[in-house]
Amino acid sequence: MNRKLIQIYFRILGLVSLAFGIADILATIGGKSICLGILEVPADIFRGGWGGLVILFAGFFYLAGSRDILEVHHFSKVVMGSVLIWLIAGCDIFAMLCESIPGGEEGPWFNTLQGFFATYAPPYKPAIFLLPFSLAVVYYIHKREK
Repeated sequence: MNRKLIQIYFRILGLVSLAFGIADILATIGGKSICLGILEVPADIFRGGWGGLVILFAGFFYLAGSRDILEVHHFSKVVMGSVLIWLIAGCDIFAMLCESIPGGEEGPWFNTLQGFFATYAPPYKPAIFLLPFSLAVVYYIHKREK
């Protein structure tokens, strides 16, 4: 494994996670959601405040673990950062799924097919953007076992 390249990758991911976590917390404190194109930073207390805190700590784990990534204790910090992102992104995806099934307050009980697919259109929460990049740790776990 190329240690320098892996360290740079997870440091960048840690900095982006820190930025998203801070943005989540600031939006919650401000009480107003921030929507920038396809990115939506929620302002509710659970997803914005608590989720932002979890993403912030994921960034701290990435930065702390990327110092000596080939050592097992530091690598476990990187894995823990990814698990935290998976937890919040999984909650966001589950919330999107649950919102897509009912038809709305004034509509039928079940959503139409067009309304169902429209629920999955942008804007997305920050953890959804971090999810594919955090999956790189699975590759390094698999590579580490060999």
